[in-house]
Amino acid sequence: NPGFGGQAFIPEVLDKIRALRALIDARGLPTEIEVDGGINPDTARLCAAAGATVLVAGSSVFRADDPAAMIAALRGA
Repeated sequence: NPGFGGQAFIPEVLDKIRALRALIDARGLPTEIEVDGGINPDTARLCAAAGATVLVAGSSVFRADDPAAMIAALRGA
């Protein structure tokens, strides 16, 4: 159920990110694509590859045993 912290990533959003990135790039728009929901190192990698430029990773950071290590893992994704 989107809208609450800790929700699972919705894989179908990757096609939407790709389509939006193609549209933005075709028009030469200086636009960020932000993804919020279910972001962890694995999904961050997928979203970035699809064209997302900003990721919100609330629960994966704040629920991690080592938040600093999680942030480092996300940055390396």
